[in-house]
Amino acid sequence: MTTEQRTPTDCRLPVSPPPQLVLDGVSGSVRVARAYAHQFMSYHQPDAGPDHVDDVLLVVSELMTNAVRYGTEPGDFVLLTLDADADRTRIEVHDTARRRPRRKPESASRERGRGLLIVDALATWGTGDRPMGKYVWAEVRTE
Repeated sequence: MTTEQRTPTDCRLPVSPPPQLVLDGVSGSVRVARAYAHQFMSYHQPDAGPDHVDDVLLVVSELMTNAVRYGTEPGDFVLLTLDADADRTRIEVHDTARRRPRRKPESASRERGRGLLIVDALATWGTGDRPMGKYVWAEVRTE
């Protein structure tokens, strides 16, 4: 009897970006979150139009910036969660602060404070409680 050797076929599962990413609560994490969201969209929504992807990336940037700037203390982490289907992309950013974000009135003299106005223009959004902080969610609809 001869033993036939077989070469296994390539049966590796595709590696997709996970739906959650934990980041340090520092300003450099905004860039990392944006790159992660781009990779997530490329894998999970390959047919999404460039405008939809750009809107998702901008909302991720704004929510992450707010979480890092107003929702963390030194040593804290931020959790980014993404979910996408044919109708929308959902973004959640979890931080350790209980204080809810609020829109600031428009001002030509202020250099900051426009993030939620941008999110309002691109998505439906809200907040939720978690045991040690809050999360801010946004849903960007596909068109």
